[in-house]
Amino acid sequence: MIRYRSILPLIVFLVIGLFVLCWSIWAQNNKSPLPAPPNEDQQIMFLNLFINAPLDMALPERDTDLIRQIIEKKFNVRIHVTAMVPGNEYNAKIESLLFSNNPPDMWIDRSSDGASKLSLDGVLADMSSYVSPLSMPNYFKYWVTEKELKQYQIHNRFYRAPIPYDKNSYRSYYIRQDWLKHLGLKIPHNYDEYLQVLRAFTFDDPDGNGKKDTYGFTTSGNNSSLSTDWPEYAKNGLVYPAYMNNNKLVDMESDLRIEHVVDDILKVINGGLVDPDWFFNSGTEHIDKAIHGKVGVVLGQTVDFALDANPGSIQSLSRKLDPKANWVPFNPLGNQPLRAGGSPEYPFVFAKMTADKYPERIKKIVEILDWLSSDEGFLLTHYGIEGEHYSRRGNTITLLPKKAEDSRHSVDSLKLWGFFTPETPSVLGLQIVDPNTTARDTDIKTFLVQLPVKAKLGVTLAPPVGIDVGAFRSRQNELQVKMLFSDQSGKRWPVYYNEIMSHYNGFQIIKNFEMQVKSVASGTR
Repeated sequence: MIRYRSILPLIVFLVIGLFVLCWSIWAQNNKSPLPAPPNEDQQIMFLNLFINAPLDMALPERDTDLIRQIIEKKFNVRIHVTAMVPGNEYNAKIESLLFSNNPPDMWIDRSSDGASKLSLDGVLADMSSYVSPLSMPNYFKYWVTEKELKQYQIHNRFYRAPIPYDKNSYRSYYIRQDWLKHLGLKIPHNYDEYLQVLRAFTFDDPDGNGKKDTYGFTTSGNNSSLSTDWPEYAKNGLVYPAYMNNNKLVDMESDLRIEHVVDDILKVINGGLVDPDWFFNSGTEHIDKAIHGKVGVVLGQTVDFALDANPGSIQSLSRKLDPKANWVPFNPLGNQPLRAGGSPEYPFVFAKMTADKYPERIKKIVEILDWLSSDEGFLLTHYGIEGEHYSRRGNTITLLPKKAEDSRHSVDSLKLWGFFTPETPSVLGLQIVDPNTTARDTDIKTFLVQLPVKAKLGVTLAPPVGIDVGAFRSRQNELQVKMLFSDQSGKRWPVYYNEIMSHYNGFQIIKNFEMQVKSVASGTR
């Protein structure tokens, strides 16, 4: 008994210890899991953008896309971007994405009708809740006025907003001056002199290689249209893209004078003076041919089209292949205007599918676009990082010499993300000092500034509600191509004109355009 009492406390202790151990094991195996540490990726918003790209740009990979990395970090997003050269393939790709119910969240519309058909099809989001001076203060402060935005509405609904645009006009033809010098010719100042130069560029071996492998002029017909690049339009008084004359709207592409435009184009085609494959060129393939020394005259539309300071210009790229290449601007029609004053052109749009399911994505994109419109965003996407690519003193921006380690990828990153704002730093009150600017560049800019321009319309034209302007333009293009390749004459254009104007709502479309211009001019819109 005494022995039992002496070991009893030990037994109790062991039992209690065993119980505590078992309870601890059970509790450990059945306790509620602790919340996982916050995962930063869960907070990242994924965005899908579809934008236009310049001809000579290769889409940089994410790890070499400096600008995208900065944007993604700043806004805590992950951006999937598709960038293509504008043209038929660009539009076809967007159409295929819409058809498969897989639209980008935001895209730049480059269709001929300015997204009119898409708005009628119900695939575009109403922007009223997203784009305003409150949500995009920089966009409205520097680039687009509320009045312009109101005039840009389509079918009286807010489905699109204009990409910031350069108010100046730089539409000019460019010619190989080194070819002229080789042939002992001067820059042409009228249409007859222009034709003489085309013949010389085609038949007189302007590059001196002993071969007949050059042509006078080229453009891209995209296998579908006449192309508005031909100087024969302006020769017949048709100025790009439309203008008012005697209180009537003149639509460059459908006017009755197209009969004479086609006849004049046929003369240079049948004379063998132009690139025989011009109609099959797509997008900017014609510029690539010019760069490779196959043609001596093309149309340019940007201020830096042929500048030495632009490494992607026709001049810089041509010089890599031929050190003597020298592209200079000229007007084959003397002092005749080549276009009307600038107006908003291409819009950015949002997918209705995204707005319905993920409206926060649209809000984030709006935030990013407004930042791209700001001083900070503009400088980054056009010139790079302060201290590395440029120095700043007040509003004077001095570009620094490019470093050896600056790869092609960093250059492409700038070209890609500069899509939203034009190269017009003066809008932001900035003055750019570029050590790469040459005297030749200064001469080109001086020439472009003095080019005559028709008065601008003052409004972006939109077709009437329920009318497909795309069908009108498509039939117009079909019949014009028929005149070139089948009829071999513009004589039947009055008949074709009556067809598109009567059966494809042309009269109604043009009348509606005209009313828009008049209402803006009278201040009633």
